[in-house]
Amino acid sequence: MHLYIAEKPSLGRAIAAALPGPHQKGQGWIRCGTGENAATVSWCIGHLLEPAEPARYNPAWKKWRQEDLPMFPDKWEVMPKDSVQQQLKVLESLIRQAKTIIHAGDPDREGQLLVDEVIRYFGASAPVQRILINDLTPAAVARAIQSPRDNREFRRLSHSALARQRADWLYGINLTRFYTLSYQRQGEQGVYSVGRVQTPVLGLVVERDNTIEHFQPKPYYRIEARFRAQEEEADQQTFTARWQPNEQFQDYLDEENRLLNREVAEQIADSVRNRPGTITESRFRDRSEAPPLPFSLSALQIEAGRLFRMGAKDVLDTAQNLYERHQLITYPRSDCRYLPEGHYSQREQVIRAIARVAPDLEEACNGADLGRRTSAWNDKQVDAHHAIIPTSRPTPNGKLSDAEEKIYGLISRYYLMQFAPDAVHREGKLTVRVSEHEFRATETAILVPGWKTLELKLREARKEHEKAPLPRLEKGEPVFCDDTSLSERKTQPPQHFTDATLLSAMTNIARFVTDTELRKTLRETDGLGTEATRAAIIDTLFKRDYLYRDSRHIRATDKAKALISALPESVSKPDRTAVWEANLESIRRGEGDPRKFLDTLKEEIRGFLDRPQGRPTVDSESIGTTSPEAQPHCPKCRAPMLEREGKFGRFFACTRYPDCRGTRPLEEATPLDGTGQKPIPCPHCFSPLVRRKGKKGWFWGCSNFPGCRQTLDDDNGKPAVRLRKST
Repeated sequence: MHLYIAEKPSLGRAIAAALPGPHQKGQGWIRCGTGENAATVSWCIGHLLEPAEPARYNPAWKKWRQEDLPMFPDKWEVMPKDSVQQQLKVLESLIRQAKTIIHAGDPDREGQLLVDEVIRYFGASAPVQRILINDLTPAAVARAIQSPRDNREFRRLSHSALARQRADWLYGINLTRFYTLSYQRQGEQGVYSVGRVQTPVLGLVVERDNTIEHFQPKPYYRIEARFRAQEEEADQQTFTARWQPNEQFQDYLDEENRLLNREVAEQIADSVRNRPGTITESRFRDRSEAPPLPFSLSALQIEAGRLFRMGAKDVLDTAQNLYERHQLITYPRSDCRYLPEGHYSQREQVIRAIARVAPDLEEACNGADLGRRTSAWNDKQVDAHHAIIPTSRPTPNGKLSDAEEKIYGLISRYYLMQFAPDAVHREGKLTVRVSEHEFRATETAILVPGWKTLELKLREARKEHEKAPLPRLEKGEPVFCDDTSLSERKTQPPQHFTDATLLSAMTNIARFVTDTELRKTLRETDGLGTEATRAAIIDTLFKRDYLYRDSRHIRATDKAKALISALPESVSKPDRTAVWEANLESIRRGEGDPRKFLDTLKEEIRGFLDRPQGRPTVDSESIGTTSPEAQPHCPKCRAPMLEREGKFGRFFACTRYPDCRGTRPLEEATPLDGTGQKPIPCPHCFSPLVRRKGKKGWFWGCSNFPGCRQTLDDDNGKPAVRLRKST
């Protein structure tokens, strides 16, 4: 029996539809054909297995205790996910019967791992082949089935996914427990989640918010001059040019070369007014611009976020529906913007399908130049999957939603752009020197719109007075400055992140790295996260109360700011995480060793745990204004207590829970047992003393009782210096 294992049911059904009949459906499988050529198609439902919880390795690791850190498993284990155990049993039975297994996971790192781990979990001995399906239309699936490859060719891809999974476990569990326990001991509540990707993403948002909050606007000055040619036979049209700063004025410029001193600006304006000058540079040209490449997932999410204000997860979910349910687009979780050269032959069918599905693009489809071939078709740039484009399916499976229509239309437009003429820009530049000052005027205009007619605009362009073209003056021609103008402007803070700009930041993370060499390395990687995970990372930060929405902007909560302020920069900055992605990519290419990668990570984790940590800085209003000395302490261990909500109302609980289960009712007055005071050490064993009431009245006893039986007399609510009894 040939067994096909797909990543999800929809892909399994598409494979079965492309195999010869008759078809017999069962619980979690479809049998296709008869006799020797019979095949069974089954599927995973995402990951059927997950990394084992800490308690699986060591029962003591079930409790959160600082003394158990770091937690490094000797031998890695996975365990079935409760929600999909039935499907796992189906696959176990089928794998044991199979003579050949065909791996049909999605063509990416996680798709490779989630089928590989099931095959490995059941110790399959049958040979394994691999098929790569980017397009769920029957013809495309049939072509993929006819082109199987040896699954061993993809073992390095699986190794990189496994290294990523284990790195996330080590980093996330150890650091989350460490920081949470550290803050609980200082009176904070809740879990402080730390992750190798989510925390640097959070750091970007917190840093941006802090920059805006502390931004101080400064005035700067722009100098413009109006010139005309001096020679009568030259073009007499006037033009306006802007002053260009030079080294002579460095002391008066900011880091963006803006002039900050008004007096200097006025001196420059006065010194060139009614003075002759010379054209030192004259350049005019018509520049062709090729169409943009078809979409990868990140590019699609960024553009849809900008145009339609859709969240990253909304875009991914919509694209997934178009792929799985409607079969109108190719595999959406792609990080590639190029197409296989073999796809070029399908252009006519695809364009006909676009015209049927999106009638508003019918005119563009009819005008497409099918003889044009852009750089998008390039086999050398295509790896496991290619750019997201429409399929040749001419009808959806039901009515498209508004979001689906928008995303399908956007993907179709970028495909049709490949068959539209280049856009042609008319560009001009004149540089004028007056004495020691340089002024520059530029001209840009679209001469031939070409593919730009397919671009969607964010809003209708405001009708403005068209800027007059520059006079065609030659280098060396004399000009005269008729007048100058000085305008004061204010520096502006950066904008808060939106879904589109945060995704762009995650994709182009090198912009946020100061180290020059590291920046070069990062430009060659995918940035923070992967195409398939970025939307989920942002969504997770919202769920964990680290981010919130302020209209279309994404802002950081006080909890997020508290965490980032307390973390070492190497945890909250993108440098380290992006380098890890580069290491995972080197493992995929066969250049890196996954064991060495994890050993290095373990050493880094040990370094974090050995470093003393600060207290998260939160607004005093959010935790109350009571000083630590006035807050109650645990009657059992004398650690600080926090007010919590229980099924019988609010109460004080020990911050060391679950290691200590000390509680006390809420009291308006200072507790009689002394737990409202700063802990006083036992003179014998130095454990905190506790005030207790006996037959003869109040006294102080050691909290380490019965291990230590030290007691002291009570002196007006405080322990007396004279010892009452010692052991």
